[in-house]
Formats: sequence, C-alpha cells, structure tokens
Amino acid sequence: MDEEVRLELEKIIETSNNNITITDENGIILRSNPEHWNMYGLEPGSYIGRSVYDLEKEGFLSPSINALVLKEKKVVRIMQHTKLGKVVMSTGYPVFNQEGRLIRAISYSQDQTEIVKLQEQYSQLQAKIAGFQTEVEELREKEASDHPILFRSTSMQQIFKTLQRVAPTDAAILFLGESGVGKSTLARFIHDQSGRHKEPFIEVNCSTIPETLFESEMFGYEPGSFTGAQKAGKQGLIEQADQGTLFLDEIAELPLAMQVKLLKVLQERKFMRVGGKKELHVNFRLITATNQDLKQMVDEGKFRLDLYYRLNVIPIHISSLKERKDDIPILLKHYLQLLNAKYKESKKLHASTYGLLIDYEWPGNVREMENLLERLILTIEDEMILPEHLPFDLKWNMKEISHSPWELVKESIEKLNLKDALEEVEIQLLSRAYRQCKTTYEMAEYLGISQPTIIYKLKKYKEKLSLK
Repeated sequence: MDEEVRLELEKIIETSNNNITITDENGIILRSNPEHWNMYGLEPGSYIGRSVYDLEKEGFLSPSINALVLKEKKVVRIMQHTKLGKVVMSTGYPVFNQEGRLIRAISYSQDQTEIVKLQEQYSQLQAKIAGFQTEVEELREKEASDHPILFRSTSMQQIFKTLQRVAPTDAAILFLGESGVGKSTLARFIHDQSGRHKEPFIEVNCSTIPETLFESEMFGYEPGSFTGAQKAGKQGLIEQADQGTLFLDEIAELPLAMQVKLLKVLQERKFMRVGGKKELHVNFRLITATNQDLKQMVDEGKFRLDLYYRLNVIPIHISSLKERKDDIPILLKHYLQLLNAKYKESKKLHASTYGLLIDYEWPGNVREMENLLERLILTIEDEMILPEHLPFDLKWNMKEISHSPWELVKESIEKLNLKDALEEVEIQLLSRAYRQCKTTYEMAEYLGISQPTIIYKLKKYKEKLSLK
C-alpha cells in the first residue's frame, strides 16, 4: 500500500466518531481507532492482531459484528451488549476481491447507551403521564358520577368553574340552552354543592302543568277550596321547596298571571294558598332554565321585564352537544357503562359505530344520546353494536355517513389495488382518529389497536396524513 494512502486511511480511522474495525477473512483485527474500545472494556492497542472470535468467547463482543459479516457474507446490523453494560449499534460490511473472495470485514459502531437510557426514561415518563391522565380522568368521572357532570370541552370546564363559585351562594341562576343539554343536571349540581343540599330539591317543568291547575300546584290550596280538592288541602311546590332549592324548568312557559305571583313571592318571600287567608313565609334558592330567548319574549310582551331581571342574575348558556364535540366520547362511555350495569348487559360499540356517533349532530343533545343507547342495549341481541344496528333516521342525518370505514373501502377498491386500497383506508381512519382524539392512547382506543401501533402508523404515513 502506498505510504500516503496508508497515512490517510489511518487518520480517517483515528478521527472518526464511529468505532471502525477492519478484520481479515479469518477475523484478525488489522486496524481500528483506539479511543472507542474502552466501551468494550479493552485497553487501547490490546486488540490489534487479536481474533474477534476470541474476543466474542471472552465476552467483550456480544456478539461480534465482524464475525457475523464473515459468516453471512453480507451487510449486517445489530445491537451489541458489552461487558461494561454498554449498548452499541453496529453495522458491518463485507469486502470482496476481484475474484469474489471475501477478504475483509469492516464495521462501524456507536455507543447508544445514553440514547437507550433516554428512550427508556421517555417511555417510563410517557407511562407515568398516561397513568396521571387516567387518574385525572377517573377522578373527573368519579366527581361527575357523584354530581353527575361529565365534560371535557373547554366551554364546560369554564361553566363548571363558574358553578363551583356561585353554588355556595343564594344567587338566582338562569340556565339557557337547547333542550336535552343537561340543564336539570346542572341545577341539581348547584343544589348538591350549596348549603341547602340536605333540604328538598323541587323540580318543576312549567310546560307540563295545565294553566288552569298551575296556581294550585305551585301554591297549594286549603281544604274545600274548589270542587275535587283534597279534603285536607294540599301543600304547593313552592312550599315544599322551603329551605331548599326550587328549580323551574321551561320558565318561558310560565303563564303571565303566574309570573306576577312568582315575582311577588321572590320579592316578599311569602305567599298564600288558594282559598287561604293566611300568608306563609318561604325561603328557597331559585334556579330557572329555558331554551327560549327571554329578552325577545320581554320585547314581545310575553314575559315580564321585572321578573326577567329577577331571574337573570347569573345567566349561564349551555352549548349544544354538536358545539362541544370533546364531550361526546366521555358521555358515550358513561351512558354505555351506566345502562349496561342497569340492564346487566355487556354491550360494546364497534369502532365504526363509535366514529359515526361522534360525528353525529345530536339535535336532541345528551337526552337523545341516553335514549338511543338505552334502545340499542335493550333491542340488539349481539354484544357488539354495529353501524347497521343504528336507527335509519339517525343514519340519514349523519353528517359524515359517507366517510364510514365501509364506504372508504368501497371507494378505495374501485380505484386501487388491494395494497394501496388498504393503505388508503388506514390513512383515512388515522386522520379521522387524529381529529377526534387528543392523545395517541385515545386514538388507540378509538381504532381498537395498541398505542405503539398508532405511533408506528403515524410515522409510516406521516407525509400522506391529513392532520388538521
């Protein structure tokens, strides 16, 4: 070998960040850079001229990358474990002469111990974070089941904070929002968190009481007040709520004549039964709710302005379920568990069904969801609830029904071969799961696969995924 070429080769090996080792066809070490051999537990210079087979037997190389290259006569990549507990990533290459005979094996090795430790620490940290997330979720669900309020959306988090602040007071609260969003549940939560929680919680739906009976139902009556009255008289709903909480749902349906009387009770804290002559004192916390625009009703002369101001002390608007998509998964899980326990069933939602229910607009909000799941649990014989089990009218109103897994498959197989079609379906489902879920653990549950598989597939389709 030319002297200049030899010097260049030695300098390249000496200054490389990798541990470069060159052996002959018998596994004898010809050249290597000395600084890196301490990770194998060998002193610099003590390995030149030695056989990698001997070093392997002595446990310094476990296994020897050069020995594997000489044996397999091809490129080899392995992770080595040294006597000192180091983890080394090695790649070996065979060198053939012009006649095709193997004459050399060259390997490149890097100490990966710190990287492996960091990966292990990262995995442990991820596991801890996942555990903390699970604990937080369990605490939240326990808190929700005690009250019960189930939420994950930002809007509901803010509402929950507001409710916690005002619950201990006696301030009047007006819940606004569509039917079925859970206004009565929130009213019950307010009562349970107040100083009146040991006293009665009286809920009245103003739309269900006929106007002719409203006064007697609300204020009660004395014996013999009118034909058909109970001989002993009757205590009204307002009187039953004394020292507790009176929740008037659908307050917009309250007749104008009753609005006047309710206003007087709120102002004076006293009332008289129908047919009575004695005023009775009452003390209750008032919570009201409506799905109508009370201010507009005031402008139209259908609701009293003075009563509106009495009710509208702390107005809280509850968004519809379609506006707080983050709450849908936790609500589906809750009601499925609740109803399965109630009817001693073990029904499950197929991933496709789960996806469709998350995409659904839910015009009837939480009440519609609970009713639908109850119907499915009671009427479906199979343990797994599939998309075809969903009611026709619900499927007809699905916002993204055309994006169901079957539709994706059908669309794909019409255009692509099997491999590309399967990849396209995976990409579409991963994109959908990414939009619906906040973590890779949630994505794994959503798609029914493991979390490491999710990580792998996200990396695999990184360039093709629509992660918006």
